[in-house]
Amino acid sequence: MATTLQQQNSALPLPVLEWKDVQLSELVFCMAIAATCLPIKVYPALFLVSAGFSYIESGKKYVAPWVIGLGVFSLYALISFFQVYEGQAALVTGITKLIINFAFLYCSFNWLAQRNNQNLLYLLDITLHVVFALLLLQLLVYHEALHFRLIAGSSSSGQASMLYDPQLFFWGLADKNMLGARIALLGFLYILVPVIRYRRVALWRIGFIFLLAYLSLSRTPIVALLIGCGYLLWTVLSKKHRIVMLVALAVLVPIVLQKVIRVDELTASNDGMGVRLVYWQAFFSHIADISPWGNGFMKAPSFLNQYAQFYHGEPHIHNTFMSCYLELGIIGLASFVLFLAGYAQSCFIINTHIHFWVACFLPLLAIMCILYSGYDNDIVMYLVLLVPLGTCRDNLPFSDVNIGLWNKKEKY
Repeated sequence: MATTLQQQNSALPLPVLEWKDVQLSELVFCMAIAATCLPIKVYPALFLVSAGFSYIESGKKYVAPWVIGLGVFSLYALISFFQVYEGQAALVTGITKLIINFAFLYCSFNWLAQRNNQNLLYLLDITLHVVFALLLLQLLVYHEALHFRLIAGSSSSGQASMLYDPQLFFWGLADKNMLGARIALLGFLYILVPVIRYRRVALWRIGFIFLLAYLSLSRTPIVALLIGCGYLLWTVLSKKHRIVMLVALAVLVPIVLQKVIRVDELTASNDGMGVRLVYWQAFFSHIADISPWGNGFMKAPSFLNQYAQFYHGEPHIHNTFMSCYLELGIIGLASFVLFLAGYAQSCFIINTHIHFWVACFLPLLAIMCILYSGYDNDIVMYLVLLVPLGTCRDNLPFSDVNIGLWNKKEKY
């Protein structure tokens, strides 16, 4: 495996996109990514079509350690599903999502890791341009409907959720926290694209993604983006500029904590973080009541309804790893961790630059600690999209990456 999955060393900047060389499989792949933002759920079909193209076009079918972990997790989830299924439509939706998402992940990885992804990286950049332009329009429509009363921020999570009128929803996600997480994950990849293509951090992209995160009124993307962008800039900057960065953080962090994160409200029962703390307290206080084999696929709601001080109806416990143990026990948690660690190892084989991968995985881990089940779309999409970034990145260290307001060389 290590001799085949290698980065595509090319002189930077990468050559301009040749539209005549674009393949149908690449277009379908980008359409599948964008389709996850549509209110009509057409993305499962596109995921399957893209997986089919990927499977046909890929050469060797690798069985890396992460594939074994993924297979065990999927099989055990399927067994658990049949044990607890009593006609619930939500369970059918959940297990279908798991199977489709993991098939898409496996087939896409094999395909992407064995091919030249330079044209695909351009197409992905265009796709993300469109995704975030429409997302900005969606957020402005939300704010306009409230006469921009919340444009300066909200006083609580409950008030922030008022922004999301389902009758106005046409792009992104209808849930505040899930949309915020998508902005953070896809947004960080959007920030990394010029780092890969031109060895340059484009500040306008960072500013634009933080603007979207702010307009979403979700604190989730702010925290994840601060972690990811902070690490990225720290590795890129020289020692003297790191001092300037630390001073700027010392000034800005208290303001962000007070005005954006609303740290004074974190433990309130109507605050999103306060809800998480109650759920996590219930998990650890009653961990002995959880079967070591798990309580069953998608059984987190019944556990929280029974043991939490209050329960607002969420389908998970707001922590990927806790959800894995609660629903699928030791086998589910261990196989998921093996899958994630093995996937990171395979990414490192593709490109051995440790700082790049640390920067990539930090935002994902940060969000997984406060959101998601183990098979959600955004986790799968993020892991898949890491591969073309890794294959196209050169071997030069981050110290050779420069910083600018924008990249004047961007052409399509």
